[in-house]
Amino acid sequence: MHEGQRKRANEQGSPRMYIGTSGWNYKHWAEVFYPKDCPKARWLEFYAGHFSTVELNASFYRLPKPQTFENWRERTPDDFLWAVKASRYITHIKRLKESAEPLERLYGAVDVLEEKLGPILFQLPPSLSFNEEVFGRFCQHLKKDRLYVLEVRHPSWEHQKAIDMLRDHNIALCVSDTAGRYPYLEEDTATFAYIRLHGSKQLYASDYSEAELQAYAQKIMQWSKDTYLYFDNDYHGYAVKNARRMKEILGLS
Repeated sequence: MHEGQRKRANEQGSPRMYIGTSGWNYKHWAEVFYPKDCPKARWLEFYAGHFSTVELNASFYRLPKPQTFENWRERTPDDFLWAVKASRYITHIKRLKESAEPLERLYGAVDVLEEKLGPILFQLPPSLSFNEEVFGRFCQHLKKDRLYVLEVRHPSWEHQKAIDMLRDHNIALCVSDTAGRYPYLEEDTATFAYIRLHGSKQLYASDYSEAELQAYAQKIMQWSKDTYLYFDNDYHGYAVKNARRMKEILGLS
């Protein structure tokens, strides 16, 4: 476990719940979430005043420089956490093969977040099926003192061997709601849970109902483990609306 993650684990007597959104820098959130008089350069600070975590998606397309991560670390509160989505070069281009060098580049950037580094997310393409040998080699290159999440989109990952390997390496299998487009899996594979809600009826555009939010809240409480939940339904600012309501349901200030 990363030093910052170990410190948090030692300090907490009960499971922690981190609720936020996938990204914060959306132009269409202006005057929906961000006040008219809040300049874009201060959006991160405004966001961090309402949520204790964010899932960074920009790193999937282009890995920011270490200086950028340092800037983000300095601009967010002490207890703020960054979940980071790994580069598509690892997942979509190399398809988990020959991952040692790109993983080192990833660590070299995200480790600048220090104690504010949360889970690292690997989102696999729909065409990438489970291959025991390839996935096994990939896991060997992962640093053991980090938290990892795998979001799968091919049904072959439901194989028991894949589930066992995730458990062996304490990698959370992402609970991913994709409006039925990809497999929805709930498997206990790690010491923490990770949820991505992309939209229950339409990807990135569905507003979650009160009943749906209550149902996920019940799951989180029943799991009784550290949980990271990110809303990715950014359309019309639904992600912010739903994240705020989820915090209320779970009793988070």
